[in-house]
Amino acid sequence: MRIEPLGHADAAAVLGLAASDFPDGLAISNETVTLTTHTGTHMDAPLHYGPVSGGAPAKSIDQVPLEWCFGPGVRLDLRHVPPGDGITVEQVREALSACGHRLRAGDIVLLWTGADALWGTPEYLTEYPGLTGAATAYLVERGVRVIGIDAWGVDRPMRSMIADYRRTGDNGWLWPAHLYGREHEYAQLEKLANLGELPAPTGFSVACFPVAIAGAGAGWTRVVALLG
Repeated sequence: MRIEPLGHADAAAVLGLAASDFPDGLAISNETVTLTTHTGTHMDAPLHYGPVSGGAPAKSIDQVPLEWCFGPGVRLDLRHVPPGDGITVEQVREALSACGHRLRAGDIVLLWTGADALWGTPEYLTEYPGLTGAATAYLVERGVRVIGIDAWGVDRPMRSMIADYRRTGDNGWLWPAHLYGREHEYAQLEKLANLGELPAPTGFSVACFPVAIAGAGAGWTRVVALLG
C-alpha cells in the first residue's frame, strides 16, 4: 500500500488558490491511496473465485446483495486446530454444538483461530488453519452467505496448499474453500481481528458492507459487531 498525502499548506494550489486565501494559510487536505482490493480487512466476492458461480455470471463486489452484509453473527472457536491444518466438517459441527447454535439462513459465521495475534509478523502468513472445501460446503449449503476468519485467508496457508499439491499432483489441494464458490455463491471476510473480545459466540449482529468497487472481485470492509 502506498499513501501520498496532500497537506493543508500545499492543497490550495490544487484548488487554484493561494495558501493566503485560507484562514491561517491552511486549505483542506487530501490523500491518494494505491493498494490492492485484498489489502487489510476485506470481503471477497464470488467473482474472485472464478467467472461463473452456480452456473451464472459470478457477482462482483458491487453486486453482492446488501442483505448478505448484515445479519446474526456466529463465532466458532477453532483455536485448537493446528496451523496449516484444514478445518473439517466435524470440527465445524463440534464448534456449533459447543455454542449451542443451529445454523440459519443469513447467519454470518466468524472463524476464531487466534491468528490475528500474529499480525505484523512473518508468521501471520503461515501459522493458521483454513477451511476445507467440505466444511465450506457444509456452511454455505445451510444458508450461510458470508464466512469470515481472523487470519490472512479463509483457505489454509499458501505454502501448505502448494506443498500438498506438489507432493500429490492433486490440484484439489489448491484453494478448495475459494473454489467451492464456483459451485455455490458466497462471500468471505479475511483478516478480521478481535473475535476474542466478543462476549459470547452468538447474540450479536455483524455489519460488513464492502466498498462497492465496480467490477472488482473484492472490496475493503469495516467489519463491526453490534451487541445486544
